[in-house]
Amino acid sequence: MSAAPATHFDKVLIANRGEIAVRIVRALRELGIRTAAIYSDADRRGLPVLLSDEAHRIGPAPSRESYLKGEAIVELAVAIGADAIHPGYGFLAERADFARQVEEAGLRLIGPPSSAIAAMGSKLESRRLMLEAGVPVVPGGDSALADLDQATALAESIGYPLMLKASAGGGGKGMRLVREPDELKAAYRATRSEAAASFGDDAIYIEKYVDRPRHVEIQVLADQHGKVVSLGERECSLQRRHQKVVEEAPSPVVSPELRARMGEAAVRAAQAVGYTNAGTVEFLLDAAGEFYFLEMNTRLQVEHPVTEMVTGLDIVRWQIAIAQGEPLAPELDAVEPVGHAIELRLYAEDPFHNFVPSPGRIERLRLPEGPGVRNDCGVYEGADVSIHYDPMLGKMIVWGRDRGEALRRLRRALEETRIEGIRTNLPLYRALLDDDDFRAGNLDIAMLDRKLAAGDLRPAQASENADLPLLAAALEHSLRTSRAAAAPSPEGGRRGHWREAGRREALRGTRWS
Repeated sequence: MSAAPATHFDKVLIANRGEIAVRIVRALRELGIRTAAIYSDADRRGLPVLLSDEAHRIGPAPSRESYLKGEAIVELAVAIGADAIHPGYGFLAERADFARQVEEAGLRLIGPPSSAIAAMGSKLESRRLMLEAGVPVVPGGDSALADLDQATALAESIGYPLMLKASAGGGGKGMRLVREPDELKAAYRATRSEAAASFGDDAIYIEKYVDRPRHVEIQVLADQHGKVVSLGERECSLQRRHQKVVEEAPSPVVSPELRARMGEAAVRAAQAVGYTNAGTVEFLLDAAGEFYFLEMNTRLQVEHPVTEMVTGLDIVRWQIAIAQGEPLAPELDAVEPVGHAIELRLYAEDPFHNFVPSPGRIERLRLPEGPGVRNDCGVYEGADVSIHYDPMLGKMIVWGRDRGEALRRLRRALEETRIEGIRTNLPLYRALLDDDDFRAGNLDIAMLDRKLAAGDLRPAQASENADLPLLAAALEHSLRTSRAAAAPSPEGGRRGHWREAGRREALRGTRWS
């Protein structure tokens, strides 16, 4: 592999929004690199805009007219004299054509080469490459299904239950579980239709269904000099409709020996496509301890902070260093986790009405602090949550010396958190902390959906007594103000007006998310 000449970036354009843009701004600032944010009309007052050295409007609120305008973003980066573009995650982060545009413009992408993104963007192509590299894959077909007859024949040879998957799929879309032969016809048509509508590619294939697997992924770093290292695993089995909601590191069930085997397989996967920068190789782990390649995310993961918390590394800073041509340090050769970290994704959604998005203005915001608590947040008190984008507000991450301490710290952090003005998924997490399976680490990728469907995990409405201490303090303050107002005042009626305003303010907004 030929490495690009080492350089130092003076300015980086961040092609994203929200918490991940804030995360990147902070890493660049610590390295003394100037930051340039982009924003849509809906994000004009966004936190990345407020924190960056400069900010540029990229278009109207809809993402297809702003954050997905790859060509316009590259042209902007050139015009403002940026050396590189960091795509974060989502939007353009895994678009091979965008990476190619960046490369052709003579800029650096703080991410992998376009060829690696393209190879791993197709599930069928990535399966073929993994088989050649000796990485375990789920038994199934290795080419796109030509028609229903071929699907029927292959399904009979593999055996039911099985999964139909879109080759270009991701994020839980383009997938159907087929338990019996009479379900295949409808599932085949629905999967092809969804694949075409969601990804512009109706190619689908068949895999054997792995019953109640865990989702365990390996974080890798790869430099431009041929070195690839594993930073250990993350447990990502707590999912709702195939979307991760809780992640932790290390996994409660991965032994040092299994960690080493999975890490070696992840390194082979990255090497097979000439990968550079940060990436994640995702595996399904069955009850017998066998693991199978699922896909590779060719970008920075949402859940990277849990790996940072147990390794002490700054993955975003290493992304930047790698993009500048720097080699990976020897200290990364044998990274082992220290302690335990858990991350919760905070969403503006209503857990009492099927988790529909809850846009609006954040009227009050209090995030937890103290030992072992980290907040990666993209909003602030007074910020508006737009209906146009993913409703994630940020992430709450805790660290403990072991999983038990991390869970206790997480409970304390949740008790401190207050978000008013919108609905959030905080009640779901409070319910999870009282769930025996979650506390014991008995997880699989369908567990959360099963419990929600069965009513075994009911997010509780905020207790009427939850804010009694706040109310008591407010009332005491009000009484004190009233007594003070009874004394003669040279300002006459103005004190009475202030007293009423103070009482209204003290008692306002006692319903918290």
